[in-house]
Amino acid sequence: MERDNIWASYDEGRLEELEKINGLYRECLDQGKTERECVTLTIRMAEEKGYRDLRQLIKDGTEVKAGDKIYAVCMDKSIALFNIGSRPLEEGMNILGAHIDSPRIDVKQNPLYESDELAYLDTHYYGGIKKYQWVTLPLAIHGVVAMKDGSRVEVCVGEKEDEPVFAVTDLLIHLAAKQMEKKAGIVIEGEKLDLLVGSRPAGKKDGVTDKEKEAVKKNILDLLKDRYGMTEEDFVSAELEIVPAGKAREMGFDRSMIMAYGQDDRVCAFTSLFAMLDTESVEKTACCVLVDKEEIGSVGATGMHSRFFENIVAEILLLMGEGADIKVRRTLQNSRMLSSDVSAAYDPMYAEVFEKRSSAFFARGPVFNKFTGSRGKSGSNDANAEYIAALRKALDDDEVAYQFAELGKVDAGGGGTIAYIMANYGMEVIDSGVAVLCMHAPWEITSKADVYEAYRGYKAFLKNM
Repeated sequence: MERDNIWASYDEGRLEELEKINGLYRECLDQGKTERECVTLTIRMAEEKGYRDLRQLIKDGTEVKAGDKIYAVCMDKSIALFNIGSRPLEEGMNILGAHIDSPRIDVKQNPLYESDELAYLDTHYYGGIKKYQWVTLPLAIHGVVAMKDGSRVEVCVGEKEDEPVFAVTDLLIHLAAKQMEKKAGIVIEGEKLDLLVGSRPAGKKDGVTDKEKEAVKKNILDLLKDRYGMTEEDFVSAELEIVPAGKAREMGFDRSMIMAYGQDDRVCAFTSLFAMLDTESVEKTACCVLVDKEEIGSVGATGMHSRFFENIVAEILLLMGEGADIKVRRTLQNSRMLSSDVSAAYDPMYAEVFEKRSSAFFARGPVFNKFTGSRGKSGSNDANAEYIAALRKALDDDEVAYQFAELGKVDAGGGGTIAYIMANYGMEVIDSGVAVLCMHAPWEITSKADVYEAYRGYKAFLKNM
């Protein structure tokens, strides 16, 4: 069962809308390189569409009714949006779910040190990365520093043309004979991913003698104090993420693709958000939940394993005068969800790891996976056939292009998303997403056509299911 490349099916009106959606998508990628930045951006866009903060509704004891638009935030790293429908909430919701964290390098809590008159930040990597891909790239630092007085300083260095960038160094080829013999997994070791941040020592004007130790480190600390008001101790309560510096770009002579950092999984997150914000009145409550920590197992207070989502559903039901615990359970069990995460696009350069008939291809629309998991489908969510049939009809009714696939050959490996977690409530859920080349690399590649069809597919899901 082959799917046609959808570029040829677009008329001028569709192409114009496609470029508009993709332009907005690139802007969001540039503004949201961390989960905190994504939440801040989402709040701003949601409030422009009339969404209100659940915390304020709870504080004021505001009654929630059909037509209300609500958002709820967890620790500034996860967010859920609700468009309350005309049908009772316990009949279930149509939920779009995606994650907003991406593989990266994080700064440790005691990071700044000097070695042979070079200053570094000690790091650890986050999520599944090929460590050798992160060396010799221009890198930026994004994050926050929380101060003891309760204030918070936003950090973003390396994105503007007049700002410095940073780098992880690599060994020159002339001296790399032994390094080149190593397996790819250890050719760059995790402890060698430290970030080079300075080489200039503090001068006499800074109260430093010519022979004082760690004068380069002192200079960096002076700069941090001047710019951010932080001391070395403040690194302890900082969350600083190291990401590729630079903007999302159109790719190819035909400008048919997008190359950017963090498209896993922000391509699904932002298209889900766009669909949610462009959906007005609904019969069945629409929901979009964007979560943290998927890349490391969906753990912690801001991951999907937490009770955050369940708790806010309970809060909304209470504001609707429906406070019974059983109604929370009914609401979740009767819901339907698209658990959206990226899928590996078929790459002819590495055809040996793909089973072509069950692979995702560029420009065929969003990808649906009945099975995820690995090998013998260990850890899989299995979407039931009846739900898939209903989903097919919902998409076909709006003429959305889509495809079904699995991740690679059976014995090659596998993966999954948050679907299996939400399935614990007994709801109908299927893994879905967008095909990506170079997944988990510093720079990932998507098709504009798939970005557009994902947006259209998510709108159809909210409207027709």
